[in-house]
Amino acid sequence: MAEVLLFHHAQGLTAGVVDFAAELRRAGHTVHVPDLYEGHIFQNLEDGVGFASKTGFDTIRQRGLAAADDLGESLVYAGFSLGVMPAQQLAQTRPGAKGALLFHSCVPVSEFGAAWPAGVPVQIHGMDADPYFAGEGDIDAARELVASTDQAQLFVYPGREHLFADSSLPSYDQASADLLIGRVLEFLDGIR
Repeated sequence: MAEVLLFHHAQGLTAGVVDFAAELRRAGHTVHVPDLYEGHIFQNLEDGVGFASKTGFDTIRQRGLAAADDLGESLVYAGFSLGVMPAQQLAQTRPGAKGALLFHSCVPVSEFGAAWPAGVPVQIHGMDADPYFAGEGDIDAARELVASTDQAQLFVYPGREHLFADSSLPSYDQASADLLIGRVLEFLDGIR
């Protein structure tokens, strides 16, 4: 079974993120879910992004990086949207990474190094008309990542919702989220 470090999105550690982690645990995986917002949860994305901006995006990212300090190296790093930043950075730079799961976002690989690390599988999930994922270049970064390694998979779902896998938000899309969780569990079952 895999050990996963899962980072929440800009609305905070919502009930939907907690439920997502619980689903992975029910499948037998160990999941750590740090609260990068220190208890703050926001009802909408704009307020959450405002909080991250006021706190400092780099501060939030550094909290994510620090969350790995007391854990072993053999981790799968996962993140929802804003949480992709520390997840992707750790997957690319921390020795021993077992994989990465990037939900609703992807950063150009060059942000954290010259290339995606050999032997580290990655899945990227997003919607084809999501104004953030498709409209702000994340899907392009995801395609570049997939083209750079045979260890990467990109799954694009029909729709425009950004945080479609968070069951506690109005943007939740159950059919797409069910497909995503099935693919994630298959990915995690293949981690050695």
